[in-house]
Amino acid sequence: MRVALTAQKDEIDGPVDPRFGRARWFIVYDMETGESTAHNNEQNLNAAQGAGVQAAQNVARLGVGAVITGHVGPRAFATLKAAGIKVYTGASGTVKEALTMLKAEELQAVDQPDVEGHWM
Repeated sequence: MRVALTAQKDEIDGPVDPRFGRARWFIVYDMETGESTAHNNEQNLNAAQGAGVQAAQNVARLGVGAVITGHVGPRAFATLKAAGIKVYTGASGTVKEALTMLKAEELQAVDQPDVEGHWM
């Protein structure tokens, strides 16, 4: 399975970005091969509206089965859910640490958003 993690830097050792739609980067990690790639989310950093939906659509196009982030709003969550992507919230620390938590089954998939729209 491929997983997208929100990140503040374009590297696996960088910190998790607590925002989904306005995350600076998405790190896509392949759980089978251990390979990762960074994807810039710059177009959504300062979007007036729709950042979460646009980011969710972009992540879906990357072919991931799950997203790990700090928080996700209602429209982004609905878009991810419609694409069949599991959402894990509450991640913190580094991207690498969040992956370790996922592998250890210390993160739980959520069934609803955990913040209102336009959070932060």
